[in-house]
Order: sequence, then C-alpha cells, then structure tokens
Amino acid sequence: MSGDNVVFLEVIEWFDHDGVELAHRIPERGSGEIKFGAQLIVRETQAATFFYKGKACDTFGPGRHTLTTANIPILTKILAAPWAMTSPLRTEIYFTNLKIFPNLKWGTRDPVAFRDSELGLVRLRAHGVFNLQIVQPALFVNTLVGTMQRYSSAEIEEYLKRVIVSRFNDHLGSELDTLFNLPGRYEELSTGLQERLREDFSHLGLALNRLYITSITPPPEVQKTIDDKSRLGVITDLDRLVKLKAAQAMEKAAESQGAAGNGLGMGMGLMLPSMFASALHPQPEGSPAGAAAAGQGRATCAECRGEIPVEARFCPHCGHQQVVLQQCQHCGKNLTPNARFCPKCGQPSDTVPPTPVCGRCQAENLPGSMFCNQCGERL
Repeated sequence: MSGDNVVFLEVIEWFDHDGVELAHRIPERGSGEIKFGAQLIVRETQAATFFYKGKACDTFGPGRHTLTTANIPILTKILAAPWAMTSPLRTEIYFTNLKIFPNLKWGTRDPVAFRDSELGLVRLRAHGVFNLQIVQPALFVNTLVGTMQRYSSAEIEEYLKRVIVSRFNDHLGSELDTLFNLPGRYEELSTGLQERLREDFSHLGLALNRLYITSITPPPEVQKTIDDKSRLGVITDLDRLVKLKAAQAMEKAAESQGAAGNGLGMGMGLMLPSMFASALHPQPEGSPAGAAAAGQGRATCAECRGEIPVEARFCPHCGHQQVVLQQCQHCGKNLTPNARFCPKCGQPSDTVPPTPVCGRCQAENLPGSMFCNQCGERL
C-alpha cells in the first residue's frame, strides 16, 4: 500500500517474506487515512483486524473486502485543513499470520523445585518444543501486539517459556510422585501439560497446537542414585544368566574323565535343585501405560462445545461471541466491546487475578499456580 494520497483508493495486502511474523501493521509508519471503498485482500493463511478511530471494529477472513470509512478522496483533505491537512479519522489494518509456527523451544532457565517422595526436594531442568497458532486475531492484537509495527515469534517465545515452565512445575507435582517412575511417561506428561496450558494460551488469542517434553534432567548426584537403583533392578536377571553359564560349564566338566570331573558332577548335582527352584519363580514384569490425546475441531464453540460454521460471529446454540476482542482475566468469558463487567463471573473487565505469593519463600508465581517455582511448596 502506498502512502496517504488525495485522489486514489488503496489496495491493501501483506506478504510474510521471512516466515516468522505473527502480526504486521499497515500502514507501517503508523495510522493512515484509508479511504471509503479501499480494497482489502486477505490470503487463506491470514486474518485482518480493522481499526478505525482507535478501536478494533472487525476481523476479516480470506477474500477481497471493501472498507467503509468517512475519508472521502479530495474532500477529506479540504475538511482536514484545521488539523494541518491531516484527517483525524485514523485507520490501521493489522494482518495476523494464522499458520502453525513449529519447533519453538521451551526450557527451564533455572532449575525448578520438585518434591520427590523418595529423594526429597530435587532441582530439575526440563526442555522441549511446542507449536503455536493464532486462533483469535483481534484478541491477540489487543493483548500482545498493541501498537507495534511488527510482532515476531521470537518476541513472544520468552514469555511463553515462563508460562510453560510454571505450569510444568504444577503438573509434575500433581501427576508424578517420584523420578523413579518417570521413564515411559513423557507422552502422558506432555499431553496433560498441553491441556493444562490451553486456558493460559486462549487468554492471549493463541492455541498450543502441540507440546513435547524432550528431557527432564535431575542434578548429577540424583542421576547417580537413579543409575544405581537401575543396576540393582537387573541383578536378578544377571544372577540367572551367571547360574546358567555355571551349569553349562559344570556339565561339560562332568563329562570329562578323571577325579576332577567326578567332583564337579557331584557339585552340580547338589546345586541343581536350588537352580530349578529359582527358575520356576521368575520375577514379574510390567509395562508402562500411555495416554492419548483427543483431537478437537476448530469449528467448535468454546462455551457450549457445539459445532458451528467457521465464519460464525456468534454461536447459534448459546449466543457466545466467536470474534473475540477482549476476554475476562478471571474466568475467560468473551466480552463484548466496551463491557465494564463480565456477564459470567461479575468481575470488572479491567482487573486481573491476584498474583499468588508463596508463604514460605515469598516468591511470586503465575495466577493459578499450585506449587512454588522456587521452593516447591504447595501454594
């Protein structure tokens, strides 16, 4: 789109050349004087939020759209003479990228506290990757982008890391009792953590498309304790193997001629009863169980879970608003423009939940946290 002009109408479109931008504002230098009848072109992987007079008016999906403003070619410039030929009817378009942003990294910058039922307080490090997607463009622009000209995945990745790590500490404390039960449960923990984070991401207009835990690492001294216990777990099988090898060796020696062979044969005869007894009582074996995550369609109302058309602005079943401009920070209810109180929980729309403070170490945690990130104490 070219700069402000007096005569011609604008054709507004945007291409993401580097593949990392979540949102991009047009005009890039600030607000503009987009005229009545300007054409807005939105691609399949995009959404465009239209701001007029400083407020988000609507969000447009893929296709060509005609914009309606009070800026009339030539006439607007004449009427704007008291404002130094600058029209006060300012407009902006925020394009948001609806594609999935994969392979974003998350991990613990500092070790998190975990109370192990067998090892006591343990400091853990964890790392993984996650996929991100914008699902409510207007809410995303109003809560995170603000008036920035561009917003990339790198600018939000650090904040989302802190949110994931905080919820990871809560999830690990409630789902795992000891690190000795950790092997084989990575997929189950990843699925549960993704579900726990769903509400946090929805308040920002985002969806956590997928989350993976690649490693959970205790301190070196705890790793040595776990390795020692793993070695103890295989001693039974190792003992049976040694007994089998000894029996085969004694059998070959007994077949040989001489007094030595007779002595070994007698010793083998004395040992066989105990070897058969241990062979008839093998150690039980178990296998870990996994958990599967159920998929969730996009054309589903977040309030009543009923199926709705993708382009629906309101749910035909419960009336829930689908184009979200603002959400209640207390219960997550979608709020209508200029709403002062939440219709669901009654809280003022401009307040946020209190930050939980640990009574033991006085550290601040994210709203809704169950365990302290510093000392592992239950809040």
